[in-house]
Amino acid sequence: MNTLLELLERDCTQTIEQLAAQSGMTQEEAKAEISRLEEEGIVLGYRAIIDWDRAKRETVTALIEVKVTPQSIDGFDRIAERIYQYDEVESMYLMSGDFDLAVIISGRTLREVAQFVGERLSTIQGVTGTATHFILRKYKEKHLIFRPRIQEERELMYV
Repeated sequence: MNTLLELLERDCTQTIEQLAAQSGMTQEEAKAEISRLEEEGIVLGYRAIIDWDRAKRETVTALIEVKVTPQSIDGFDRIAERIYQYDEVESMYLMSGDFDLAVIISGRTLREVAQFVGERLSTIQGVTGTATHFILRKYKEKHLIFRPRIQEERELMYV
């Protein structure tokens, strides 16, 4: 099972035949195992990782540190659920250290991200503080390296 999960995580576009051959399973076993993993919620979905800079789509991504006061019964879960319901939230993690939650969001502009933090996130009961860090460049995500564009000749400096 772990081998199959690792193969799917690395490249979920492979065929059943390829996955079976690499995991040492028959095609029927691999297909049944993938179905089971999906039904049990172990495999949550399949996504492409896109270099939006190369696609020339302007987006702003931010990592927001959030400090919260945990609820007596639910701990961090109730506040986390309120936050991750927003469409802007791409990822969210419970953290150890100086802040409690790390929230990754994307927007079209800096203003859009700032409005989300100021008008939605910071007004949630139990949120006691936020710190926003804008992501300037992605170098690697989910084991995939974002390669820099090949510079055109006019961009090169000759010394």
